[in-house]
Amino acid sequence: MNLFYNVNGVGDVLLVQLTAARSHSVTTKSYGDVTAIHDETSDELVALNLFHASSYVDVEKLSDELTEEIVKQLQEALHKNGADIQLEVDLSPKFVVGHVTKKEKHPNADKLSICTVDIGDETVQIVCGAPNVDAGQKVVVAKVGAVMPSGMVIRDAELRGVASAGMICSAKELALPDAPEEKGILVLNSDAVIGAPFKK
Repeated sequence: MNLFYNVNGVGDVLLVQLTAARSHSVTTKSYGDVTAIHDETSDELVALNLFHASSYVDVEKLSDELTEEIVKQLQEALHKNGADIQLEVDLSPKFVVGHVTKKEKHPNADKLSICTVDIGDETVQIVCGAPNVDAGQKVVVAKVGAVMPSGMVIRDAELRGVASAGMICSAKELALPDAPEEKGILVLNSDAVIGAPFKK
């Protein structure tokens, strides 16, 4: 689940994205201040819009990381508006420390590498275009479902015919202060704990 709130750009509306999959055709159903958005083909609930959001949710506490408190407030808002929707939320961190265990050349692109990355609870394959990525590095991984500071949502992808689940991040992509301008991923100290949440 990802939350988007921009009172100046959109108004007092909380946009709730429930799946990283893209829906090309949707249907909507309204329950008071809640609009439920379903994929037209599968009828899967893919998103919610909560109007007058600040009267239901502590918008001052909205941040990059979803919290149990915010999920509880959102669930209560659904019930208050008569929406019989039970939220199932993954509260695990979306930005974690990864360990690049293997790096291979991409068969269809000179500037891309196929990396095998241990992120603690699983090992994922990530296609990376950074010139400085290498086996043995500790890196920051944005998992599928993560929202980058730019607003981009990380999705399962296929790059030049090779599956990629997540992104190995640069300091600039993470909007870290004093991030270098040159291209390249952020390499962490060797004592960084694999699978630990990455905090700015």
